Amino acid sequence: MKHTATLSLLTLLLAGCASAPSSEKVAALNDEARQTAAGLVQTLGGELKGAMTAGGPANAIGVCKEKAPQIAKAAMEKTGFQIRRVSPNNRNPKAVPDAWESQALADLDKRLAAGEKPETLDMHAVVDTPDGKVFRYAKALVTQPVCVNCHGPADKLSPEVKDKLAAEYPHDKAVGYAPGMIRGVLSMKKPL
Repeated sequence: MKHTATLSLLTLLLAGCASAPSSEKVAALNDEARQTAAGLVQTLGGELKGAMTAGGPANAIGVCKEKAPQIAKAAMEKTGFQIRRVSPNNRNPKAVPDAWESQALADLDKRLAAGEKPETLDMHAVVDTPDGKVFRYAKALVTQPVCVNCHGPADKLSPEVKDKLAAEYPHDKAVGYAPGMIRGVLSMKKPL
């Protein structure tokens, strides 16, 4: 009986340790998320630049709609992260931020307003969910000067861009941005 009680206590202690990830594991996940985010942003940026060179800003809209999900899917298969781009002013109706992403956006906006450099705007956390602990990561998507071709003030968009957006995203809310503003976040998560 005593042996069974000791084993039960040991099992509970080990389960408690297993549910709380070590700081080393969290740091490694954060490094992996940062590297993955940097690769995604670089790959997508290259695709957008190529599309714009080939056919102007209206041509780049297809990259965000079709190629960006493929790029994210390849990264998800490689890393095991669930990856999505979200914004409260979303272009894609599926890109609405959840509660954690909304708070991340608010926190990153405050850091930007306080003078933090855009390239450093990311954050991570370990979050309790009904299914267990999840590592969460958010990288700010800061509007670059070239981005305003498709995300700038609606009255400043070219007729070609307006037409393409109306056709591809009839409920688009992702306009009105100026360079330096956060448009959304690249959000990643991985169950622990």
